[in-house]
Amino acid sequence: MVSRRQDLRWLAAFVRPERWRLAGVLLLSLAASGLALVQPWLTRPLIDQGLLGGRFDLVLRLAGVLAGLTVLAAVAGAANQWLYVSTSARVLFALREAVYRHLTRLSPAFYARARTGDLVARLDGDVADVQRFAIDTLLASVNGVIVLVGAVALMLALSWRLALVALVLLPVEVVALRALRVRVERLAHPVRERASDLMSFLVDTLAAMKLVQSVAAEERETRRLGALHGRYLHDLLRLQATSYAAAAVPGVLTSLTAPIVWLTGGALVIDGRFSLGTLVAFSAYLARATGPVQTLLGVYVASRRARVSLGRVADLLAERPAVEPPAVPRALPPGARGEIRFEDVVFRHDGREADVLAGASAIVPGGSKAGIVGVSGAGKTTLVDLLHRHYDPAAGRILLDGVDLRALDLPALRRNVAVVAQDTVLFTGTIADNIRYAAPEADEAAVRAAAARAELDDLIARLPRGLDTEVGARGTALSGGERQRVAIARALLQDPLVLVLDEATSAVDVATQTRIAAAIDRLFAHRTRLVISHRPEALAGVDGVFEVDAGRVVAVAGDARRAAR
Repeated sequence: MVSRRQDLRWLAAFVRPERWRLAGVLLLSLAASGLALVQPWLTRPLIDQGLLGGRFDLVLRLAGVLAGLTVLAAVAGAANQWLYVSTSARVLFALREAVYRHLTRLSPAFYARARTGDLVARLDGDVADVQRFAIDTLLASVNGVIVLVGAVALMLALSWRLALVALVLLPVEVVALRALRVRVERLAHPVRERASDLMSFLVDTLAAMKLVQSVAAEERETRRLGALHGRYLHDLLRLQATSYAAAAVPGVLTSLTAPIVWLTGGALVIDGRFSLGTLVAFSAYLARATGPVQTLLGVYVASRRARVSLGRVADLLAERPAVEPPAVPRALPPGARGEIRFEDVVFRHDGREADVLAGASAIVPGGSKAGIVGVSGAGKTTLVDLLHRHYDPAAGRILLDGVDLRALDLPALRRNVAVVAQDTVLFTGTIADNIRYAAPEADEAAVRAAAARAELDDLIARLPRGLDTEVGARGTALSGGERQRVAIARALLQDPLVLVLDEATSAVDVATQTRIAAAIDRLFAHRTRLVISHRPEALAGVDGVFEVDAGRVVAVAGDARRAAR
């Protein structure tokens, strides 16, 4: 219960800033509803005094008033719809941005175990359900209650006896709905999970379509999709049947009220104790009241489904970041050159028994070029992740120019440490967009200069649109070597204090690798360079080599070629 209240307080924080817009939506909605409620009242004199009394002049006047009220209600409704859509969208976007912002703070370990499709489903479907609950439920409930109260009050004013007859089945509707609401909530959860399964399947297989085709798995994956559709449809139909029953049972009972009212009221009219105009007006108000009753009952059912989505979003928000920025960050000292110190660093991944690093210590002088070697899984990339503060050491510390990384402003630290990895990440967009990603303020001349230094000139010259060529989803329009050179150009444009090359030239030939390494050494002659590679050629010209072995970092004697082996 406490957690649910916390979730609702979190949600209220996004609704509160829009309170004046929501108030405007309510006022416009009430204006439109009020104008609609006036119209049935006018039908009584129109029928009793105008039509039955033979006064066409009164019929003409009242018809004109009804037409005017209809136009005013339509104008109020249009303005209400415009304001509602803009307010609803603002809340939806704020919710999605808040959840996305939280996701950007989570560690690589979270994304290693999370399904991308499930995250997309929660950011899209679940957040939208939560927004509908926060806005639609609020507006529908308040407006529904006011319209219902107004309609019932006017029904009572016309005939309190007939009003009691009209409301006789309402308790039965409430009992029926309470019996179905728990089942709706229980069935909504697996439907959302099935939607996540489908999204995950599509994201995973579309991203790996080349592999799917290369092993002739097209039909197998299509059958998997069919099986997922089957399970989704099974759960969806169960939920749909229950939701339909939750809406239909009260709806049928409400609809049965109309013939009961006509029978009772008709008998009174025939008996001369009730005017025809009053019966028609009363029936119109009964119809007006039916809509809000159905809306309120539907809101009650929908809120149970929205609670499932709110819980799924809350699960994401419950994931805690592996690192936190300092409350009062320190700045790097003037003239910082990128000296790196690992002091007795201990680190273990969650769920693992053995330490990846167990008291690792090393000093990389500022402005030097150091090679890092070691067998696969020894912890080389872990050192980079720690240097980038994706994680913090369990013990020991890492210093950059004498300042503990945990004391530095996190964005500033990461801007000062550029990493070019073996698995190059490119976004859908142009080559220029991807080069400029780490330095979005860079002009075209700077982008072209970085591209030239990364040996991209020949590629750009061959492409009809040059730097404005689209790289495709995840850079699939480029070769592996071309993607790595784009990543190197991005790092060059970033102009960091420390440059980490993690197998960064593994996809290019030795000659190109040698040229790129020479360019990097020239351009970053006074910056710290960490080169992680199994290629002896990549380690040429290093000032020192460190080997990661058995959880420790050891300076290696001898030349770089022998160390790489």
